[in-house]
Amino acid sequence: MDGWSYDGSVARDLAIDLGTANTLVYARGRGIILNQPTVIALNTRTHDVLAVGNEAWQMIGRTPGYIVAVRPLREGAITDFDITERMIRLLLRRAGVTKFNRPRVLICVPSAITSVERRAVKEAARRAGASSAHLIEQPMAAAIGAGLATHEPIGNMVVDVGGGTAETAVISLGGLVTSRAIRCGGFDMDAAIQQYVRHEYDVAIGERTAEELKLAIGSALPFSDEMKAEVRGREVTTGMPKTVVLTPEEVRYALRDQVELIVATVVDCLGDAPPDLAHDIIYEGIHLVGGGAMLRGLANRLADETDVPVHLVSMPLECVVQGAGMCLDSFDRHRHLFAAAEA
Repeated sequence: MDGWSYDGSVARDLAIDLGTANTLVYARGRGIILNQPTVIALNTRTHDVLAVGNEAWQMIGRTPGYIVAVRPLREGAITDFDITERMIRLLLRRAGVTKFNRPRVLICVPSAITSVERRAVKEAARRAGASSAHLIEQPMAAAIGAGLATHEPIGNMVVDVGGGTAETAVISLGGLVTSRAIRCGGFDMDAAIQQYVRHEYDVAIGERTAEELKLAIGSALPFSDEMKAEVRGREVTTGMPKTVVLTPEEVRYALRDQVELIVATVVDCLGDAPPDLAHDIIYEGIHLVGGGAMLRGLANRLADETDVPVHLVSMPLECVVQGAGMCLDSFDRHRHLFAAAEA
C-alpha cells in the first residue's frame, strides 16, 4: 500500500527501513503498508509538524521562510534526533499503534552508524510507542530479502546503494564477514548534477529537478536510444528563468566521481573477502539493491570492473524491508542478527 494512512486495529510486529531517501514499513502478516519519502515539513515558529512523506516532499524548495521541509537523515546518519523520533512516532501511529497495543519494532540501520546513533534509534522507537526495539544491519536485511542463503557456509555479496550511503558486504553463516560503507549515494549524484549545471551553464536547479534528470538520462555507461533532456532553472547572474539542454554524456560526466567511488568500494570489499568466499562470489555473483542501484548501466559497470556477474534484484527499493519482515516472521531464529547490529 502506498500512502500514510493505514487502518490497523491490532498492533502487529513492524519492520521499518528508515532510509535517507525513503521510509518503508512492513507489518507482520500484511507485508509493506507504507512507502514514502523520508521528509518532514515543520513550522519553525510553532514547531508543529505540517506534513510527512510525499506531501512534505512536494514542499522541498517551495515553502515560505518559516516552513522547512527537512530530511532527518543525511548520508545514512541521523542529523536531528528530535525530528527522527517525531517521524517514527507518526509512522507507528499510522501503522495502528496506540498506547494500548504496542508492537515489537525492528529497524534497519546502515552498518556505518555509530553505537551512540544505534542506541538513539532504539530509544526513539521505544519513546514513540514500541514495546521493544531491535536493529538489523541493512546489508544483512537486503541479503535475506534477496533470498540468499545467508545461514549457509557460502559467500554472498550484497551492494546496497541508497540515498545517502553505499554499503557493500560479504555474508556467510549468518554474519558479515567483511563490509565497506561510504557516505555516497543517490543524493550525492543529484548534488553532482546540480553542481555541473551551475558550473557549466550558470544555472541553478533544485534537488528534485536534478533527481528527475538523473532518472531520465543518467547512466554509468553509454546506452542505446540516448536522448537529450531539457531542464529549467534560474540563471545565477541575472536571477531570470532559463532553459538548457543536457546530453546523457554530460550527466554521465557529472556522475563520474560518485560512480567511480561506488565501484572502488565494491572492488575493495571483494579484495578483503577470504579466498574461498571470493571463489563462491565469482559463481553466485554480486546482488545489487537500493534506489541508487537502479541507475542505468550501474550493474554492467560493476560487472565490467570486477569480472563478476552482477544481479539487480527484482525489487531493489523494497528488498531491505522485505528481508527485515522475513526476520519478524521467524523472530527467535534471527535474534542473533539483531544482537550483532546492536553491539
